[in-house]
Amino acid sequence: MQFSQLATVQNRIVVGAPLPFNVRDVDRTLLLARGHVIDSRDQLEALFHRGALVDLAEVLSPTDIVKQAPAEALPGLWTDSLSQVGDALRHSAEEGFAESLEEATPAVLALIERDKDLAILQVLRQDATANVQYGVDHSAHAAITAFLVSQRLGWSAEESQRLFKAALTMNISMLELQGQLAIQDTPVTPEQRAAIYAHPEFSVRMLELSGVDDGDWLRAVAQHHERPDGSGYPYGITTMSDMAALVQRADIYTARLSPRIGRAAIPADRAGRAMFMQDPGDLMTAALVKEFGVYPPGCFVRLVSGETGMVVRRGPTVMTPVVAVMTTTHGVPITEPKRRDTSEQAFTVAAVVPTAPGMGRLSIEQLLAVAAL
Repeated sequence: MQFSQLATVQNRIVVGAPLPFNVRDVDRTLLLARGHVIDSRDQLEALFHRGALVDLAEVLSPTDIVKQAPAEALPGLWTDSLSQVGDALRHSAEEGFAESLEEATPAVLALIERDKDLAILQVLRQDATANVQYGVDHSAHAAITAFLVSQRLGWSAEESQRLFKAALTMNISMLELQGQLAIQDTPVTPEQRAAIYAHPEFSVRMLELSGVDDGDWLRAVAQHHERPDGSGYPYGITTMSDMAALVQRADIYTARLSPRIGRAAIPADRAGRAMFMQDPGDLMTAALVKEFGVYPPGCFVRLVSGETGMVVRRGPTVMTPVVAVMTTTHGVPITEPKRRDTSEQAFTVAAVVPTAPGMGRLSIEQLLAVAAL
């Protein structure tokens, strides 16, 4: 919890009206509960003089909390915000889903705006989780990716936010199936294939039943597996909306970064190269590759020095990221990560690697602290 003096939010308090939040004493114990009525200005001034506190989470909007949070609090806010998004998606078939999604998305969007490198890191931190969680994670990663690329392309804030929700909900009718397929070492069954081909239409139907009536959002979900040559599904059409096209590219790129049974995650540099080769000259694909770069935050690299570490910031060029190294030049894990500027000849990137030997000993917070040096 982050607390502030009650006096700093006095504009939110109306004498004679119920308090919109709890008021706590200096030792943070509850003093006045939300809904309590302060009868006079004198009583309010006495609370100020006493040093009464308020939990900022009860006062500020999710967006305000992100904007005002210290940099070291951002990883925790990412964890909490993605957890809230995941909870909404896991209950997408239940009443109130649309409202839950609306409540969950502002914090994630604010986090992306606050630190784009940290947003990319969330996408690269792929886990081989099964069942519904795999589908939830993939949807979140694709949505973050699509939002970042749309901003690079100059889309309006409204268009980017709608795109984020479309990518987040493109697979809500097959979240569990996605997880099953990620760990399945046998061929796709006819029943599974039928569900895959039907999922764009079923996802649209679920959104409509939850109250979503945004035509662009629904169209993007319905068309995100169509192809210009007509080989896509479920309609086999040759034209698709720009929003659907960008959702599709984000979907493909982030799927390549995800490990599956019998197939490790494709390294970020190869995933970007494959996207570029698949769609040479395409503006959306070019923007995606440029946004993430060759060595995006979250990928592991080995330097020419022999050290290995994780990219924590994009650098002045796509080839020169900032790296938090986790091992010595001989590959021995170290207890404190060190910053390496790969634009320096002694520390250029030699290769992308699956992981770094010291990863288990160091927290994300320790690694990100290196980026701020």
